[in-house]
Amino acid sequence: MFTGIVEEIGIVEAIEPLDQASRIRIRGPIVTSDVQPGDSISVNGVCLTVVDPVEGTFAADVMAETLSRSSLAAIEVGAAVNLERAARVDSRLGGHIVQGHVDGIGHISGIQQQENWTLMTIELPHELSRYLVEKGSITVDGVSLTVVSVTPHEFVISLIPTTLAETTLGSKSTGDTVNLEVDVIAKYVEKMLEGRVG
Repeated sequence: MFTGIVEEIGIVEAIEPLDQASRIRIRGPIVTSDVQPGDSISVNGVCLTVVDPVEGTFAADVMAETLSRSSLAAIEVGAAVNLERAARVDSRLGGHIVQGHVDGIGHISGIQQQENWTLMTIELPHELSRYLVEKGSITVDGVSLTVVSVTPHEFVISLIPTTLAETTLGSKSTGDTVNLEVDVIAKYVEKMLEGRVG
């Protein structure tokens, strides 16, 4: 479980292709400061299991299912990634409840610079739009954000300078892909209501 508050920007140091999988090694001195094998770290919003922490880096195996549902399939050595350790039960919930289970891939369709913030428009798979509401929560590449507005095909988020500086969203361009995770509470509510309909 995560909160969507990025702790640091890590760098992909190596990618080892495996049979229907990949092993990636990422440098992240903050998130590896107390890491143990088996711990969970969110990488661009994807929950990965640490298998080999070494000198400020960690390795994680990315299965075919994860590669098919996230932007990690296209990641390259040298890429910057958002990193967050799993939340502690005795800490503040600074963002919202994030599982690290990507629901789909979005495409940035517009970036509008304002004086004190940036508006980013992201196209999303149509089947995910029903989980988004104005002023609700969305996770974009592991970053907990508030939805400004939403249509059946896209949504808008507002990014403050701190978010732009301390996450990879500040280096994104129109056309880039991002991992999306909708609010898990919305999915559970929908599932429970299905039994009441009809």
